[in-house]
Amino acid sequence: MSEPRVKRIKTSLPLCKSHACVVGSQTRQNFPTVVEESLCGVSNLLLEVSYRLQALADMFEQSDRALSRVAAFFHRESVMEQERAEAMMQYLCQRGGNLCCKNIQRPGIEHGCDVLSALKILLNQWKEEMAIMTEQSQLALNYGDPHTASIIKSQFLQPLIPKVKLVGDLLTEACRAGCTSDSAGGFGEFLFDQLQEKLQDCG
Repeated sequence: MSEPRVKRIKTSLPLCKSHACVVGSQTRQNFPTVVEESLCGVSNLLLEVSYRLQALADMFEQSDRALSRVAAFFHRESVMEQERAEAMMQYLCQRGGNLCCKNIQRPGIEHGCDVLSALKILLNQWKEEMAIMTEQSQLALNYGDPHTASIIKSQFLQPLIPKVKLVGDLLTEACRAGCTSDSAGGFGEFLFDQLQEKLQDCG
């Protein structure tokens, strides 16, 4: 089934604007161009998220903060985001698509960040990812690609649901421990780092 010959559906997905489709690929079948472009764009977005979370992990490993569990939590999530990006790239190639790599932008959080702000950044990031994956799945359905829609839901969307719940719980616990919204840190952040077992149970 070929891509519908209609005007492209408006989307807020991070499409790869400079994307070059593979012509004559033997593995390409029922893979609409717009779906390929969006998968390429989303995979690059996931790499940017991974870089941002790694920057947060590095921040909490600095000698003036030294929150080892918090740092390990963000590092672990950074690795998982990179794995998700690589899984999407692999799927793109399996379908006969083309992968375009772009420059990853600086995360913009190099000047200090407290635990509460870092958790809010993560929560908002995952909510945005959920919205993107939902739209990606619907876009694939609209263009007659149910396989991609199913893969996005099962491998990329559903795993985010418990993660959003986890970060919401961590934010509540951080407030209870006395964490404040300033980059100076404090005893509340130390208590949160030492006592919050959910930082180790995620994954």
